[in-house]
Amino acid sequence: MGIILIVVVFGIIGYVVSNKLKSKFRKYSQTSLKANLSGKEIAELMLADHGIHNVSVNCVEGQLSDHYNPMNKTVNLSPDVYYGRNAAATAVAAHECGHAVQHARSYTWLQLRSTLVPIQNISGKILNFVLIASLFGGIALFGLPYEVVGIVVVGAYSMLTLFSLVTLPVEFDASKRALAWVQERNIVTAQEYGMSKDALKWAAMTYVVAAIASMATLAYYFFIFFGGRE
Repeated sequence: MGIILIVVVFGIIGYVVSNKLKSKFRKYSQTSLKANLSGKEIAELMLADHGIHNVSVNCVEGQLSDHYNPMNKTVNLSPDVYYGRNAAATAVAAHECGHAVQHARSYTWLQLRSTLVPIQNISGKILNFVLIASLFGGIALFGLPYEVVGIVVVGAYSMLTLFSLVTLPVEFDASKRALAWVQERNIVTAQEYGMSKDALKWAAMTYVVAAIASMATLAYYFFIFFGGRE
């Protein structure tokens, strides 16, 4: 019941934060940017200002599906951001370019997160296998000692939690770089800057909630397998 409670509680919190983010994005999308630049134009300008000429800016399907792909060096913006000429689009486009700048500058936390990606993927597969096996009585059939199962589960979830925690400074730094650039470049007015900052704040909150949920789940599993045992 403990893990179900954690999932439900943080699921609700995550839902509220996600809706708040979408609400903020819709609100700040209604005010046209005084500079009249689209998200695509802002992204290309920020990349050029940082001497980055090997990163392309693409439009991808979805809402709030924006991301930077370090593998093929692309800034991928959703249609609302790619074509948008408002504070919300400005914030998101500049934020994703902030990741491109991190990559170009070999930002330590981004490098660490990239290193953890394959470890995170393997850990996720291990946890899925353990879950499916437990549902069908596989663990009992395999005859694995309780402590071994605990070490595997806690170890794998520790990697997922570490990835969530490392993601925080990466996201906060990208927003910091984005806000500093749009302000110094006079891309936004004082009012538009406030909107952009608020939008990025709520975007960051989604990662904060995910990190806290991951830590709570890890603590639960640790207690289940090792807490109070003689």
